[in-house]
Amino acid sequence: MGINLTPKEVLDYHERLPIGKLETVPTKPLKTLKDLSSAYTPGVAFVCEEIARDSDKVFSYTNRGNLVAVISNGTAVLGLGDIGPEAAKPVMEAKAMMFKRMAGINSYDIVLNAKDPKLVIEIVKAMAPTFGGINLEDIKAPECFEIEEQLKTFLNIPVVHDDQHATAIVSAAALVNALELVNKDISKVKIVVNGAGAAAIATASLLISLGAKKENLVMCDTKGAINCNRKDVNNYKAMFMTNRNVNNLTEALQDADVFIGLSVANLLNAKHLQSMASNPILFTMANPVPEISYEDAIGARKDIIVASGRTNYPNQINNVLCYPFLFRGALDVRATTINENMKLAAVKALADLAKEPVPEAISKAYGNAYLQYGRDYLLPKVIDHRLIFSIPVAVAEAAMESEVAKLPIKDWDVYKRYLKGIVSPFYENM
Repeated sequence: MGINLTPKEVLDYHERLPIGKLETVPTKPLKTLKDLSSAYTPGVAFVCEEIARDSDKVFSYTNRGNLVAVISNGTAVLGLGDIGPEAAKPVMEAKAMMFKRMAGINSYDIVLNAKDPKLVIEIVKAMAPTFGGINLEDIKAPECFEIEEQLKTFLNIPVVHDDQHATAIVSAAALVNALELVNKDISKVKIVVNGAGAAAIATASLLISLGAKKENLVMCDTKGAINCNRKDVNNYKAMFMTNRNVNNLTEALQDADVFIGLSVANLLNAKHLQSMASNPILFTMANPVPEISYEDAIGARKDIIVASGRTNYPNQINNVLCYPFLFRGALDVRATTINENMKLAAVKALADLAKEPVPEAISKAYGNAYLQYGRDYLLPKVIDHRLIFSIPVAVAEAAMESEVAKLPIKDWDVYKRYLKGIVSPFYENM
């Protein structure tokens, strides 16, 4: 089911009063003099003194534990490129909106007039005591790698560059299921990743963590295959240099089992797909126009499995399937980071949920579509209310098992009831 929108409709939606998509709402009463004295001076001094004695008390007395910063410098916004911080703000507002509506997480959108990665790092480090987690967004590669790596080193709260890791998690979950359906082993399949930016490198790295072999993977950028003859690649691309005699995308696709596109529109044609192995898996995630249209892809091969970022075709790979719930699980155990174990747990939870029977209400929301695990249903739909139960629980468990949880969950039944309570109104409305 697709939604066709005109620019005017979208602009009217944003301009409708109150302008924008977010506002702040007090959570405590402020009706009496006693309320005022407790919330502010003189009573709040008692809270300040408690936190000064034990800084961890900030999580008991303030909103820090359920507050995420959505931060961008506007250098890689959607498929629009470097359009600046002001133009990035509508996207950051939307991300903050999704955090709240889908996972009950409070969020501030912050856009920075700062392109120097060192400056971005210093600014985020300075503001970090306000937040329980940092969601970096729409920052171009390779600067985004340095920014995330440095912040993870300096801070003891989750820091995630969503363009990298949420994309990687959702793509990996879809691939796990697609490979299962065609009875192929991830350690043996030949994978082509087209695009060598943040999302592509993170996706390739996560697939290797899942069992893919680096020698079976070819990554291509705008200059062709990244092979050992290339002298023009940065350290991040160099991690995926191939020893194979492959120079371009056409050569890489010969007998390949999987194509993962995070690149540009209309790059592929029928001959490319026909050169791939039997039952090829095609993820065309260029935004907003994919590397090849869904119609052209299935027209080229009847045995192909296709996924994209589009809502109006099967198998939408959408970051919102991951990031609100990844942070929910991490925040709820007060994780000091989001590590590889937690990401792999999210992959498994998302892949497993797709195999469960789909509630009737979700099918109705998609025009009574037949939704059942298979070639046209690799991932749950965005409005699936069960996401809030599956991914946060898996992520929280992985955080506890990997010993990065400062506040382990003791009663999982209580935790699941809590999750249901914070999000059920949104899903009921949807």
